Order: sequence, then C-alpha cells, then structure tokens
Amino acid sequence: MDQPVKLYTLSTCSFCKAAKEFLDDCSIPYEFTDVDLLDPESRAEIIKKLKEQNPVITFPTIFIKDKMISGFKKDEIEEALKT
Repeated sequence: MDQPVKLYTLSTCSFCKAAKEFLDDCSIPYEFTDVDLLDPESRAEIIKKLKEQNPVITFPTIFIKDKMISGFKKDEIEEALKT
C-alpha cells in the first residue's frame, strides 16, 4: 500500500478498538492517534482538521488513501483497501 492507513481514535472507544483489531487481523499496517490522550493544543488542532472532512467528529475517523470513513464500517474499510 502506497499511503498508510491513518486512524483518529479515542483510547476508550470500543469501535476504535474494533477497527484496530480488524486491521491487525488483515495484516494492514496503520498509524493511529488517540485524540483524547493529546495535550489540549494538539487535540484542538486535530479536531479542527477532522471537522473539515467529518463535521460531526465521529470516532474512529479512518483515512485510507483519499477516502475518509467515519466510524467502524467494515465493508467500507474493505472496499477502500481494495483500491
């Protein structure tokens, strides 16, 4: 895969954990940021950036290549990984 999969997650979110486990099970490398564990300034910067593509700010927010997936939607993740 040319571009890494990037997840914005919350450390206590069960859907975020499920997304990570799914990618692990598929042996897909990914980067993640637990937004709730960031310092306030970094958290505000990430939230501002996420709002541009995901106005309601749901977690996980997943970026695969040029596709943004809001929430843990296995079918959409699988489809995005194919392209």
